[in-house]
This record gives sequence, structure tokens and C-alpha cells, in this order.
Amino acid sequence: MKGRVLIVAGSDSGGGAGIQADIKTVTALGGYAATAITALTAQDTTGVHGVHPVPVDFIALQMSLVLADIGADAIKTGMLGDAATIDVVAETLSRHARGVPLVLDPVMVAKGGASLLDGGAVGALKARLLPLAFVATPNLPEAEALTGRKIADVEGMEAAGRDILALGARAVLVKGGHLPGADVIDVLVTADGIQRFSGPRIESRSTHGTGCTLASAIACSIAQGMGLADAVTRARAYVACAIATAPGFGRGHGPLNHGHTLPSADANR
Repeated sequence: MKGRVLIVAGSDSGGGAGIQADIKTVTALGGYAATAITALTAQDTTGVHGVHPVPVDFIALQMSLVLADIGADAIKTGMLGDAATIDVVAETLSRHARGVPLVLDPVMVAKGGASLLDGGAVGALKARLLPLAFVATPNLPEAEALTGRKIADVEGMEAAGRDILALGARAVLVKGGHLPGADVIDVLVTADGIQRFSGPRIESRSTHGTGCTLASAIACSIAQGMGLADAVTRARAYVACAIATAPGFGRGHGPLNHGHTLPSADANR
């Protein structure tokens, strides 16, 4: 087992996204997952039916204890919910995790449409967490919310990535799954330039938790010493196979098959 990842995110009672997807992903890729839970959600494949936030002092306690004892080679954030949570997460990272790469998944809306981030918290996310991010992984609606820019094509994704880079993130992966087309194109923007990643679109309703899964796969790979571009390539391949082999559970947006790489995980340790 190689690569310690501290995941700061919400719990998904349906097991398809959030902390549950994060733990499964990191484990499948041969890493070690520790967690700080920010909220409990009651959800299934049809949507989010309830949210119970965790007190911010307890979020900070979870994080600080894990970092002081087990440590982390990478940190991944997901659902944070509100500005107070963002502030305490940023403060705890600055105090206890300086130099640890942060993969920031700016979770704003669940697959079924439920809001997972207060509208007033976007400013806190931009001001407090983006400057700490080794890489941010927004999808198109999230990139539009962060930049105020309407994104209609890959060139717009690249422009949005540059805008988010200017907010302080060291790198930005703008995910293009919301754009139409036979291929899904993601764009990685860094100070050194822009790189596009492309793969065939898989038509499936089993896409719940793809963003959580991709970000956790990137975090695990970084924790294991991979470069960012290689980490993105590996994460995209992992997610594609997880969609293609999904179990088909539920009546709505179903979960992925997070365990598909377990037989070959030793090759990545």
C-alpha cells in the first residue's frame, strides 16, 4: 500500500459519490484513504433527500488528528457546503499541511441537481482554497460559476482554466463531459501550457460520482509520486472503465464499478 490520501468531503449514503466513492477509488488504486467528513447526506440514485452538516470544529479536529498522526501525501477536498466550512478547512490546511498537494474538487451541485454549496460560499472557495490548490478539477458548470464565463466549446474551457489559474491554483483540469460530442475532452491548464485529454464518450446512466472518483484517483496517483499529466491519464482510464463496467444499480443516476482495478492494483504499488 503506497500513498496516503486525506479526503475532506461529504458522505453519500447511497455509496456512489462522496467519501464512499473516494475511499473505494483510493483503495482500488493501491493507496491508503483517511477521511474528514464534512456532512452526512441522505441520498439514492434519484437525488439528495437530506443534508446534515458536521460542526466546523469537529471537521478541523478530524483533519488535524489524521495529519498529526498518520500524515498525508496528498489531500482531496469535495463537498464543503458553506463558507464557514471552507474557512476552517483552509485554516487547518495552512496550519497542518503546508507543502502537501491539494486536489480541489469544487463540488457545487449533485448529479441529480441538488445544491451542495451555498451560493455565497463561491467567493470563499475562490479566496481561501483555490490559492492552496495543487490542481482544481471543476466541471463546466463549476468552471462557469468560478469565472462568470459561459463555456460553449473547448476553447472556452481553456480560457476558463486560465482564469482559474489566475486565482491562485497551480493547475486546473476543466472537465468537458457536459459538452456534446462523441468524445469527452478534458483540458489541463498550467503555467507551462495547455494539454488536452480525449476519449470516447460512454453512453450510460451510471455516472453518479464521476467527479469525486476522478479527483480521488488523481490525488491517489499524486500521493504515489506520479506527475500531474500521468495522474490525469490514469484517473481518466480508471473512471472510463468504472463507467463501462458499472453494475446498473438504482432507478436514477447509478454508481460506478469502483472495484474494477483491484486485481491489478499491485502493479501500481
